[in-house]
Order: sequence, then C-alpha cells, then structure tokens
Amino acid sequence: MVHERIDINPDIMGGKPVIRGTRVSVELVLRKLGAGMSPESILADHPRLTLDDIRAAQTFAADRLAGARL
Repeated sequence: MVHERIDINPDIMGGKPVIRGTRVSVELVLRKLGAGMSPESILADHPRLTLDDIRAAQTFAADRLAGARL
C-alpha cells in the first residue's frame, strides 16, 4: 500500500516515517493520540498538519503492524 502523506528518508529524522513536508514523525502523532490528545489538539500544536495527515499516520502504523509492504 502506498502512503502518499508519509515520507521515509534517511536524511530526515534518522529515517523515521514522517508526515510529508514536515519533521513531525508518525510516532509523535501516535504517541500524542495514545496519551489522550484529540486530533484537534494535535493540529493546534502542529498547524502544518491536517486531519488527513493524522489519519494517514494511523493507517501507516496499522499497515506496518499488519505486515503490509510499504
């Protein structure tokens, strides 16, 4: 599955998956959600993100856990 909103580049954040065009990692988004932050709060903290970016981070993580080819 292609994740158009997610970038993996060894020169950005040590190769961690990030939201395309940012240095906001998928991990950070997921940790904030897991800590109970609402998507709206995350968007307030990171104004360059969109709700679709947050959903993309969740989908990327689910696909990774399911073993989908990324």
